[in-house]
Amino acid sequence: MPEADAQDPTPEQAPAALVLVDVINTYDFPGAEDLRPWAAKAVPVIADLKKRAKAAGMPVIYTNDHFSHWRDDFRAVVRRALDGPSRALVEPLLPDEDDYFVLKPKHSAFFGTPLDLLLDRLGARTIILTGVAADICILATAVDAKMREYRLIIPSDATAAESDEAYEQALAYARRVLDAETPPAADVNVEALMEREDSHS
Repeated sequence: MPEADAQDPTPEQAPAALVLVDVINTYDFPGAEDLRPWAAKAVPVIADLKKRAKAAGMPVIYTNDHFSHWRDDFRAVVRRALDGPSRALVEPLLPDEDDYFVLKPKHSAFFGTPLDLLLDRLGARTIILTGVAADICILATAVDAKMREYRLIIPSDATAAESDEAYEQALAYARRVLDAETPPAADVNVEALMEREDSHS
């Protein structure tokens, strides 16, 4: 990997990254009425995990659908969510100025986006994957992460789905097929992840 330019704000090395999927959301789509209660429980967990990750120096990457608003940039996505019916679910997870963001057109945060390039630039080989929905965009992103040979951690209480069944099936599949670790967020040792020279070891 080439040395970073003096003006390049991207850190040279970060063995792990926290990825937030679709947390900037209007929650006004079909099925959202079932998802919102789950999201309400996951949001404070994600917010606390983000706080701990940033304190450890871990980069935070927002990967967010533009929900077919093709002219929107990330700031417009945030404004639209804050103006929507679920502002209370968005405000605790608003991005900081030093966070990264990637807009995605489909379910997976890797499909048609530069996420893989960004993670490579950061040197991250471990992904902590959080957000919504567990059985749709989280699972699609996890499949793509597995194919790219990332170590995958999906904190069990930092994601949400529209039903118990969808949630349990998604996490079970992630563990069985994708080798994902699914501990509670409180058990994710972000400091240890940042200290490892080789996140696969």
